[in-house]
Amino acid sequence: MREPISDFRWLRIGETLRYAADADSRDPEVDGYLNYHFMTSPIESGFKRMMLMGGINPTVDLVGTDGPRRPAIALRSSPWKAGHESNPWHDEFDMDHGHIRYFGDHKPDTLGIPGVTSGNRSILEAYPLHGGSTPADRAMAPPILVYRAVTREVDGVRRQKGFVEFCGAALIERLEHVVQRDPESGRSFPNIVLDLAVVSSDSSDGIDMRWIDDRRDPSLSATEALRHAPESWKRWVREGRSAVPRVRRRVVSARVKTRAEQMPDADSDEARTLELIYRFFDGRKHRFELLAARITAEVLQRSGATYHPGWLTQAGGDGGVDFVARLDVGSVDANTPLVVLGQAKCVTPSSSISPDQVARVVARLRRGWLGAFVTTGSFSKQAQVEVIDDQYPVVLIPGRALAEEVRRLAAASFDGDVTALLRMVTEEYLEVVTHRRPEEILQA
Repeated sequence: MREPISDFRWLRIGETLRYAADADSRDPEVDGYLNYHFMTSPIESGFKRMMLMGGINPTVDLVGTDGPRRPAIALRSSPWKAGHESNPWHDEFDMDHGHIRYFGDHKPDTLGIPGVTSGNRSILEAYPLHGGSTPADRAMAPPILVYRAVTREVDGVRRQKGFVEFCGAALIERLEHVVQRDPESGRSFPNIVLDLAVVSSDSSDGIDMRWIDDRRDPSLSATEALRHAPESWKRWVREGRSAVPRVRRRVVSARVKTRAEQMPDADSDEARTLELIYRFFDGRKHRFELLAARITAEVLQRSGATYHPGWLTQAGGDGGVDFVARLDVGSVDANTPLVVLGQAKCVTPSSSISPDQVARVVARLRRGWLGAFVTTGSFSKQAQVEVIDDQYPVVLIPGRALAEEVRRLAAASFDGDVTALLRMVTEEYLEVVTHRRPEEILQA
């Protein structure tokens, strides 16, 4: 049995690593950042390098004392490439709630089914182990190590390539086969998409890389290789799927977001989209309410619940409510319906929503109802504090989230043409305006 390298190679979530092909694995740092190759494959370990050349990077299989296994699979997401021909999909990261949605590496010009690429094939082979019914099967499951490309500055120059942020070790919670559309060519193609559960880590909020060393050691069984694994991973191996909610990473933090966090970066595509939305609806802001209702549907149904669109209220008599909908939580045979009351504010992107404006929605909520507030601006600090401290069931959707969702909807149905989406919303506005009591949605 090879003794793992004991040099405190802790890889913390959120850590930036320098990924350089010619970096020496003996150097802990390169350009002032942790050396990816030292952290994953120090030269004294004798292991081959764990490369990140593609989106999905499986390590080489080995035969341990209890049979063949794959030590790990490294995923790399490049947000700055999203929407381009080489990466026409958008991965989603919700690190505070331990959730990542990651698309496979099938591309528009790839021939065959989604499993023909080596990356997708490794995921399809790993998925049955991640859903294994016995501890022995789950012990064999390769940890999914997730990284995303980030931009960093070296010698006064900002570089888009050569740096990755570690996003944690994850389980494959769900795998779906989907059909995607290439935004440039318009061609559709099959692919897979993963819902990953990032597991909670020890007090360091990271993983001990000796765990991965052990999984690469053929003299150890998969169970023996758990000795340096996070306690949450060990619990999942013992208990299986039922343990996922308890081992998922959660960040307990002040959930108040700064204006910069709520709004898109200046000169970004999202900033231009947000400005387009505001200008399009300026002078006819009631029609923005239908767009807000559609965006709320996209946000809420991503939780797994079933969203039923309802109607828009008549202008001037809404009493703090612009749209009504229903959210069914649970399964087909066992569920409960929730009334959703929504408010929409099309304001200049530089504006912020005050506590009084949010309070108008809160005042209309009854027990078991849910509020949603969508704006082209941001929410003031005090407005957020009151929602959080008083535990109001209100979903706040600021400018950045609005722009991102609009761009997704436009890419899915209008080949990326945001204006065409907004025109469709305007044309359908009058058809969904009515005067009804909110509770009537429960019988819809």
